[in-house]
Amino acid sequence: MQSTNMGFARGYWYFIATAVALFLAIRSINFVLNWSSLRRSKAHSIQVPTKPTNLFSQLWATSTAVCREMSYPQFYVPIRGLSWMTPPPMGRIFVLLVYWAVIVYMMVKGAVVRDVMFLERIGYRNAWVTLTQVPFLYLLASRTNVIALITGTSYEKLNWLHRWVARTMLVTSTVHGWYFWAAYSKSGMMGEVLQEMPMVRYGLGAWGILLWMTITSFKPFRSMAYEIFVIQHILSAVLFLWTVYRHIPTYAKYNVWFAIAALCFDRAFRLGLLVWQNFKLRPRRTCCEGGQWIGHQTQLFPIGDSMTVLTIKDVHFRWRAGQHLYLWLPAVATFEAHPYTIASPHQIQGTCICNSIQLVVRCHSGFSKRLNQFAQKLEASGKKQTVTALVAGPYGHSPQWNAFETLVLISASTGASYTLPILESVLGCKATSLIRRIDFLLAARQGDEVGFYHERLHEAIEKAKSLGIELTVHIAVTGNGQLETLPAPSIQSSSADSANHEKKGIDEEVQASAGAEGVVQPLMGRRTRRRFSSTGSGSHIHLSALRPDVAGFIRTSVEATGGETGVVVCGGQSLVAKVRMSVAKLSDERAVHKGTGAQGIFLHVEEYCF
Repeated sequence: MQSTNMGFARGYWYFIATAVALFLAIRSINFVLNWSSLRRSKAHSIQVPTKPTNLFSQLWATSTAVCREMSYPQFYVPIRGLSWMTPPPMGRIFVLLVYWAVIVYMMVKGAVVRDVMFLERIGYRNAWVTLTQVPFLYLLASRTNVIALITGTSYEKLNWLHRWVARTMLVTSTVHGWYFWAAYSKSGMMGEVLQEMPMVRYGLGAWGILLWMTITSFKPFRSMAYEIFVIQHILSAVLFLWTVYRHIPTYAKYNVWFAIAALCFDRAFRLGLLVWQNFKLRPRRTCCEGGQWIGHQTQLFPIGDSMTVLTIKDVHFRWRAGQHLYLWLPAVATFEAHPYTIASPHQIQGTCICNSIQLVVRCHSGFSKRLNQFAQKLEASGKKQTVTALVAGPYGHSPQWNAFETLVLISASTGASYTLPILESVLGCKATSLIRRIDFLLAARQGDEVGFYHERLHEAIEKAKSLGIELTVHIAVTGNGQLETLPAPSIQSSSADSANHEKKGIDEEVQASAGAEGVVQPLMGRRTRRRFSSTGSGSHIHLSALRPDVAGFIRTSVEATGGETGVVVCGGQSLVAKVRMSVAKLSDERAVHKGTGAQGIFLHVEEYCF
């Protein structure tokens, strides 16, 4: 029995290794195809470089399109208070079904034999099935994630799988305990076993801890007090390993040591990264203020009660658009570090020390609210609005944005901290790029949430014009009367007449937008358009007070180009689900890579999920 169970445990890791190798192969093929498209783009005679050129690339493109159409859709539960019950996207559901099929096979294969050892056999088998998943669970929980590194994703993209593996372990451990409980009760030995076998008590304790961690990891409990959740989750994870170690026999303890090694390596790497990025033997003080021995000088700028902008100076590491870091502000929260998307390109113009990072923190509860209140107090007191911050990162992995011919960037509120740096990085890219058109959509309820990005968007339009890229920006401020609070960008007009004509057009379009009560229209519609660009054709800023028609926005962008389209969305669950459904439906309608000539639609999702 023992050799059979250990054989299944080895088979589980063969399955994990095969899955990782499969994703690595897919990543490698996509990399080669993108490289080939970028190479072909240098030949000006080729109109659509991303179009498949041979049988293999056509078959690969068709297979990719079919998989995307199957994996993108997501059903959203719009009921207030129950949105956390929204199921995962179909792609994740397919992955879970495959994983569960393997687990169920391991649970029952050769174990369901009605003899005298039936109960013990099922109990032992499920003990091994549970135990062999423990290292995988802790690998998925690591920020220094080997699986993410190999497959070309980021650790936070695997958090959902970490939670579902834990829930699967809860089921298999329950089956393990139930069958042994039934066996001991049947023989009348339950009292003696609990009294004389400490390993059984440790097993019950481990099951209780796993149950506690599973329940508290559901979104409603996680969101109540995220800081408390993190602390208790870490302590519970350590205590869980100790109780499992005391519960299992010696020949199975290698699984616990594997998990401990993954946990220790992750913590050691993160500690080393924290020291390397925040402790300087020779801080640069000659250029201007900002260099210091420990941490980074950070300026705080409150934007009303809704947002706080942080500028972190003297950062001596590089990052890519879409990455995030962990922020630790001892003056605000002594023992808390929180993840925030880097809202700036690699170098901010006008800063005098090395590189500076900007973060945009939207106020909710807990740390973000205390940070905004702290910044407002500093501003009101007239004191210097600087504190010392420690950072760790950057983390995250993004696709190769310059390999698409059209980019559609969709964000809600501070989600622009993710999409705007992508826009700026694409426009500032010195390497070969296929980008011909970019459509940018930002939706928010309050004008304050948009004002921080407004001027940068105008600068991006001017940059795109100089590069010959068609860039269209759409901003929807849906709060009642909030559109008027949005500051107009500084625009140089050729004459006073053109400025007056532009202002008149803006006033007319605001009235048209406000007059369409209760009507949801595409932002591309003429009635909601506000043009802020006085020069050039094809690059504009459009403002609207209506909810954007996301599906219509994506369709317009996709149908305007003949090449591969990349859609990026950063926002809440409802927006993400809407974009997922829209992209899947549009891809199916256009019969992408199925003989119609329509090219692929790639979707990249960043969701508020921490």
